[in-house]
Amino acid sequence: MKFARRIFLHLAACAVALPAVSHVAKAQTYPTRPVRLIVPFPPGGLSDIIGRLIGQSLRTRLGQPFIIENRPGAGSNLGTEAAARAAPDGYTLLVVGQPNTINTTLYSRLNFDFLRDIAPVVGLLQLPLVLEVNPALPVYSVPQFISYAKAHPAKISVASNGTGTSSHLAGELFKMMTGVDMVHVPYRGAALALPDLIGGQVQVFFDNTASSIEQIRAGRVRALAVTTSARALVLPDLPTVAEFVPGYEASTWSGIGAPKNTPREIIDMLNREINAALADPNIAARLADLGGTVLGGSPADFGKLFGQDTAKWANVIRAANIKPE
Repeated sequence: MKFARRIFLHLAACAVALPAVSHVAKAQTYPTRPVRLIVPFPPGGLSDIIGRLIGQSLRTRLGQPFIIENRPGAGSNLGTEAAARAAPDGYTLLVVGQPNTINTTLYSRLNFDFLRDIAPVVGLLQLPLVLEVNPALPVYSVPQFISYAKAHPAKISVASNGTGTSSHLAGELFKMMTGVDMVHVPYRGAALALPDLIGGQVQVFFDNTASSIEQIRAGRVRALAVTTSARALVLPDLPTVAEFVPGYEASTWSGIGAPKNTPREIIDMLNREINAALADPNIAARLADLGGTVLGGSPADFGKLFGQDTAKWANVIRAANIKPE
């Protein structure tokens, strides 16, 4: 009887260990076929560029294609939902970004819960926005701009890439923290907003460095400050907004996520491989050309950013009573 009981306990212990052994085995052989990398925005945008860059590096490192699938729509919600509903086997990944944390509050009804349904893998890049003005506006610093805006309440138009976008919320946060009154003018992207800023139809724009840097260098727009807590390498002489408005910070970021319940061993392996890719001088240089700072770090680090950003922008959205278009 004792021998039989020992056999039973041994078999039971083996049965409990099987899932863990299975996951480890999968991680050791992963990937054995092409991996789908969903980009929830159209081709040619910043998320698409970053996704293709990392996908190509992973293909080289892991020996399988990482196929970009652009699934734009509803401010990244369509592509995110597709990833959330995918099998959690490591063969569907998602380029995640700040819109995901914004949309958690902006949209009252979503068919997924970003914080619950998408597991963080690794952060890739953080980019500052630039507070920039039309050169005809007689301001050359953030304090001058705040004074001018307060002297002309509701007379200054601030462009954005659309209602609920990073550029919109950066402007709303600025308004809340400085007490200025500006009129929001939403556009469908920087490609439409920048010409109107240059032409003087709007006076202010919080835009990301990737789309504005050439206009800034050419003097077509005047940059006053970057919105990150630290100065940007791509514009090292430009101060931060926080140097004049303590506590102000707004930035965009991107990274890689996976469907919830993706085996931890696969997430950890992807995290290691992507961190190694980010340490490659060629990859780092190409990301720096976009005007950002490489993130990297652990899945837990990236998950912390998920939570902090969601809470931060929830406060702004509710205070400004922002509704989706």
